[in-house]
Amino acid sequence: MTGTIINVFTVILGSLLGLGFGKFFPQRARETIIAGLGLFTAAIGLKMFFETQNELIVLGGLLLGGLLGEWLKIETHLSRLGEGLEKRFGKSAEDGSGERSRFVRGFLTASLVFCVGPMTILGALQDGLTGDYRLLAIKSVLDGFASFAFASTLGVGVIFAAPVVLFYQGGISLLAAQIKFLLTDAMITEMTATGGVILLGLAISSLLEIKPIRVANFLPGLVISPLIVAILAALGV
Repeated sequence: MTGTIINVFTVILGSLLGLGFGKFFPQRARETIIAGLGLFTAAIGLKMFFETQNELIVLGGLLLGGLLGEWLKIETHLSRLGEGLEKRFGKSAEDGSGERSRFVRGFLTASLVFCVGPMTILGALQDGLTGDYRLLAIKSVLDGFASFAFASTLGVGVIFAAPVVLFYQGGISLLAAQIKFLLTDAMITEMTATGGVILLGLAISSLLEIKPIRVANFLPGLVISPLIVAILAALGV
């Protein structure tokens, strides 16, 4: 859990610095920062996808995961969670729907960016199994800079991604002893590749604002892709 605690601290610190000093950055500069993060996120997503050993497994995971996510309405529930946090801690309802939408966008974008990726999964596993948190320390630095940029543009919603990081990433670390008997290298590879496509979708939808995509509804694909690998291995395919 050491790496996760460091990660949570950098997200909170970066968010606070972004909220406090982000206003000194011109709007054009903040938009350029977000665009740069979007391009970088898209590049990382593509790199993650290219690690796949079987593109059809990633496709199957995304399609089945997307259908399951739509049925579970993951994006809707996350949006409602963000709206609830905004009403409790953000600006008042009199500020209008624009501020509420901005809060939710910041919360969703930061939560997905900080929790989807190979460093999240592999770093949490490494931290939980061996106590080596170096990979998560690297991720913490990246997330700290990202949270500064996000908070300066998207507002206070970004800081509420910290509890998501704590429970999601910390949960993986705590369950690592059990997970190690379930995950093979091939399963982690396809999970990482699926996460890469999800990150690419996030970049297109929330960061570059090219096309709206209910990205959160694809998150079940992170579970389904390794399950497909396990089923194919059991069938000897």
